[in-house]
Amino acid sequence: MRVIAGRYKGQRLKAPPGVRTRPTADRVREALFSILGNMEDLRVADLFAGSGALGIEALSRGAEHVTFVEKDHGAVGILKFNLAALGIVEDVEVFEWDSLSWLRTVNGQLAFDLVLVDPPYSSAPRLGAPLTELLPGVLTPHATIVTESDKRDPLVLDLPLDDEREYGDTRIAFHYVP
Repeated sequence: MRVIAGRYKGQRLKAPPGVRTRPTADRVREALFSILGNMEDLRVADLFAGSGALGIEALSRGAEHVTFVEKDHGAVGILKFNLAALGIVEDVEVFEWDSLSWLRTVNGQLAFDLVLVDPPYSSAPRLGAPLTELLPGVLTPHATIVTESDKRDPLVLDLPLDDEREYGDTRIAFHYVP
């Protein structure tokens, strides 16, 4: 797994061992960020962050700040390793929390231009309702939410859908809150 473009282009990232964390494939990340376009000055939240590959890609492409939220202690260790290996010490925060609990806690206190949501595929279907309720409370006007899930059992948000794409078994959906 590597950073696709930007300041850290070509740098390798570690992924947590085992099957509990499933990093986004390089080609899916490349397509996702091509669709999103300019990252300059965006405040980004990377929920269910795992290795941090999505948030690190956003930083590499010019995001102003990325907040990573991941509950698995081993994955948080890999995420911190990846940040340190790239020399990223500023413009990031890492929270070792359950993403839903974190959203409840910061609701109305923080605002993001882009929220990346990539939960374990097995839990994605049951997260639709709570995420639909909680995400609007942490968004700036005209923010974008990107979800990644298995196309056969997708994460479905009851928020306006701007676009969706499939890459193999992976479904990427782009939502916004008017």
